[in-house]
Amino acid sequence: MKAQFKHYNIEDYEAVCDFLIELNRENQNHINWNWARFEWMMEHPEFDKSLIDSIGLWLDGEKVVGAAIYDMYFGEAFCGALPGYSDLYDEILDYAYRNLKDENGLGIAICDENVKENASVKRAGFTLSEQSETVMSIRLSEPLPVQLPEHFCITELDPTKEPYAFQWLLWQGFDHGTDREVFEHEGDLISEIPVFRRHFDPTLSIAAESSDGEYVSYCCLWYSDKADYAYVEPVCTVPSYRGKGIAKAVIYEALNRARALGAKKAYVISDTKFYKKLGFEKEYRFSFYWKKPLTVNGTEYHIFKLLGKGKGGYSYLAQLNGR
Repeated sequence: MKAQFKHYNIEDYEAVCDFLIELNRENQNHINWNWARFEWMMEHPEFDKSLIDSIGLWLDGEKVVGAAIYDMYFGEAFCGALPGYSDLYDEILDYAYRNLKDENGLGIAICDENVKENASVKRAGFTLSEQSETVMSIRLSEPLPVQLPEHFCITELDPTKEPYAFQWLLWQGFDHGTDREVFEHEGDLISEIPVFRRHFDPTLSIAAESSDGEYVSYCCLWYSDKADYAYVEPVCTVPSYRGKGIAKAVIYEALNRARALGAKKAYVISDTKFYKKLGFEKEYRFSFYWKKPLTVNGTEYHIFKLLGKGKGGYSYLAQLNGR
């Protein structure tokens, strides 16, 4: 049966999550775009929801077998197709470029180990850049030691119950400053958070609390019993409490809880020494390819095939955009 195209709507949410889980089941060549990243992004304050129906889906019956999803806003995107539907990839890629690019074109991150998709983006006129992202992982075969300094304790932090405290912690932890007046004036405070994320588990939302009742460090994990891994997002610590082992304890507590639920591994998008010290190892590297609009005398053309490179530069097949 030929896959049918449709534009995304909110009723497709669970089907897209299931698609991303299945996409990463046989191998993790798309683990940088797992279901939890999709879930985190969809309610992120920077995510442009006005563009949401531009997300493209390919369905076999009611099952999502391919998708093109912009990352926060136009200009970067994810493209993927389930095993058995890889012949859709070129069509998905073409849709993404035509519909999800911005004035600078479109960027896509491809796993260095994914030979077919690397070849596909090159054929489509995308050029390899120096930009990349790394996915690190840690195996959860044994419990991890949770050791906090004196005068701190581990607690759960539920944004739906303590929205102000949660937002104030993230404001400080992501280096926006420690002035409450500035935070309350510029922080776009949400007075109520009735639902944080659809699959949010408050038992995996872990904070360190000081003896005076201040939250100083935070880690949230995302886990589904449909998968065997957890995803780390976000992690932050108030600057004055860094370097004391507090974040390590918070992360290890969250990882231990995910392990108890069935997670065998945890992933984080990072290549920092901080995670390496915690036991995470680099597992996948994703290189960014970019395709910029071709404009001649004010007319935009769509590059749909790279012919090769000669003395004068690259040669492409192109047509008027939209034709």
